[in-house]
Amino acid sequence: MFDLLALTLVGQVPAEQQGENANLHWHWLGEGLLEITPRQDYRQAVVLSAGIHGNETAPIELLNQLVNDLLSGSRTLAVRLLVVLGNPAAMRAGKRYLHSDMNRMFGGRYHDFDHSGETARAQQLEQAIAEFFADEGAARFHYDLHTAIRDSRLPRFGILPFQTRPYSAEMLALLDAADLDALVIHSAPGGTFSHFSSEHAGAASCTLELGKARPFGSNDLQQFAAINRALQTAVSAEPLPQRAGDALRLFRVERSLIKRSEDFRLHLSDDTANFTELKQGTLLCEQPGEEYRVQHASEWILFPNPGVALGLRAGMVLIEAPRSTLYCPVLP
Repeated sequence: MFDLLALTLVGQVPAEQQGENANLHWHWLGEGLLEITPRQDYRQAVVLSAGIHGNETAPIELLNQLVNDLLSGSRTLAVRLLVVLGNPAAMRAGKRYLHSDMNRMFGGRYHDFDHSGETARAQQLEQAIAEFFADEGAARFHYDLHTAIRDSRLPRFGILPFQTRPYSAEMLALLDAADLDALVIHSAPGGTFSHFSSEHAGAASCTLELGKARPFGSNDLQQFAAINRALQTAVSAEPLPQRAGDALRLFRVERSLIKRSEDFRLHLSDDTANFTELKQGTLLCEQPGEEYRVQHASEWILFPNPGVALGLRAGMVLIEAPRSTLYCPVLP
């Protein structure tokens, strides 16, 4: 049977590039790209992506199992679906990326990076998204699946791209059913894949962080059972499962910590977990001519990484936000 992940990991072109079963048609569009269309009418067009960072393997394995279930006929497809394995070369190497971080390149930002296979791939994925959603009258969704480099005090969370329109109620219901611990709302445009599909294709989009990055074959996929069930029900138009965990917490990005000097210092230990709470007055980072101290009674750190290249984000500072933020335009 056609196996998208196996073909991608060996860099092989499939002998058969399209096929069908009683429920669907599928079409291989190129390396790591598979379009699957139901025979019946549909009301949603959905992009599911993983592997933008090549060493984040659990979501890739989950996504591949979902594709196998659809192609074998053991799961019914009720949406038009584009499956994206984002960075095949990095997947084969078992690395986050080979030259530059693809998830900073979208929206044409690949022009700001030295040319590489990853800048070319980002451009290719933008084109694939544009073509998939072109003239599409159905509701548009994009879930970009990741795992984190470091431990997290809230291990399963979603990141919503900056937008001035309310976030989709259907998407928020799925994220709630997926037993996410938290949602983080961006407060400014960015170069992520999910921001691109939101801004340029009008999709309801979310980046999902689902645990810690591990090699292929080393993942306990049972840890991801809730998000897996939610995605399964989404592509099959089944009722969403009931949320089992505590109420979802909502955060907003208050500040991005940009590394502007090689003398940048982040005053956190190397093993500081995502969503570590910081108290007012704490000196968080400093560099020549600039320092940042925690402004609110409590703030939280996300993705601390002082080793990034100059000009890139070395972390995000979060504050808790009311749920009404999801339904009101968010201004920078």
